[in-house]
Amino acid sequence: QVQLVESGGGSVQSGGSLRLSCAASGYTNIRYSMGWFRQAPGKGRERVATISTSVTTTYAYSVKGRFTISKDNAKNTLYLQMNSLKPEDTAVYYCAADPDLGRLYLGRGQYWGQGTQVTVSS
Repeated sequence: QVQLVESGGGSVQSGGSLRLSCAASGYTNIRYSMGWFRQAPGKGRERVATISTSVTTTYAYSVKGRFTISKDNAKNTLYLQMNSLKPEDTAVYYCAADPDLGRLYLGRGQYWGQGTQVTVSS
């Protein structure tokens, strides 16, 4: 059973930066693609960024050029560096993992963390 625990959320002013972390445990020999998703109040869950087992990355258009997804395999940790934050980035951010990148990309990842709140004030 894979467990994912996010951290690093908080409150920041517009234009500021935050780095989210997602610590993974319980891995087997299966390799997982991973991603970050977010959900703002009253809205559906949105894909933010994904990273495949071959380290290919994708980004939502709204965050491209401002956010960077990366992972440290030695530490089993996924990161999301968020720069130039905007009030519209306010949401609960979730990390997810799945052996199938396609399924993860569609927001149907097998494993999910509990989420971390990011609040950006203007």
